[in-house]
Amino acid sequence: MAVNLDGQLVVAISSRALFDFEEENQVFEAGLASEPAPGAPPGAKKDAAYMQLQLARLDVPPKPGVAFSLIQKLLAFNDAPESRNEAASGAPPRQRVEVVILSRNDPVSGMRVFRSAQHYGLKIERGTFTRGAAPWRYLKPLHANLFLSAHLSDVRAALAAGVPAAQVYPHSVRASDAHPNEVRIAFDGDAVLFSDEAEAVYQAQGLSAFQAHERDKAGQPLLAGPFKPLLEALQRLQQASTSRMSLRTALVTARSAPAHERAIRTLMDWNIEVDEAMFLGGLSKGEFLREFEPDFFFDDQTGHVNAAAQHVPSGHVVSGVSNPPPSTPRETLA
Repeated sequence: MAVNLDGQLVVAISSRALFDFEEENQVFEAGLASEPAPGAPPGAKKDAAYMQLQLARLDVPPKPGVAFSLIQKLLAFNDAPESRNEAASGAPPRQRVEVVILSRNDPVSGMRVFRSAQHYGLKIERGTFTRGAAPWRYLKPLHANLFLSAHLSDVRAALAAGVPAAQVYPHSVRASDAHPNEVRIAFDGDAVLFSDEAEAVYQAQGLSAFQAHERDKAGQPLLAGPFKPLLEALQRLQQASTSRMSLRTALVTARSAPAHERAIRTLMDWNIEVDEAMFLGGLSKGEFLREFEPDFFFDDQTGHVNAAAQHVPSGHVVSGVSNPPPSTPRETLA
């Protein structure tokens, strides 16, 4: 019988989002920018120095990356019995979370990724390494609920394919270790959990028009944004919380009263609960996030992500009116 991942929260993550490969990435980028070696055949790969470095460091685990804490804690749900009866039965805990490496790395470098995961006790058994080709196309066969990558074009493509995805900011502050038995995730609202309908009004007509628009439509639920499916999947995981591992979510938005009501009513209409909601009315989100101490924060606006990254692990959801069509991206290791 074929193996499947049905019923699990599936997170696909690039090697650079999970581990601190910034030094190695500089070698990778230098190779891309270099002139071809004398006598090199047309189309010769420029990643030889990078591959040699990764192979030389095969048994040297890198430091944890931006999304390491999120992945480590999510995987801990697999070690926590779902109930007292399950614990008493002696049966192994049910697999609730699957993490898959999905990377532009080459297969040789992939060996270091798997060895590093084993070093840190991360039970990651699956991975796809594409040596520079776009890996996002494998998200659909995985039925991924989330894709985290440092590569902007892959994130855009994943979102266009309907998979919740974010570009991690490698310079982000690493997660606090104050809540070892609780996964904490924070979301922006418009263009992340919700559609960008209201954000489009704000950008086109200003704050007063936005407030009036949301007050008039308070009883009309917002359409789903790209991260609604992830929030639904997290709520299912939250229902499996135990004393050993739990999950806490927060909505962190620039909305304020009276625009708060439509956001709350939308979540109620979806039958989704969040544990905390912060309606900040334009205040900087960074310090509030510092107090919430999430393992990851998702926002669609680079200004908010940059500010948040000074306090917590952060990622850019490249969707909505705040993110116009891309120019040609600079190639990086994902």
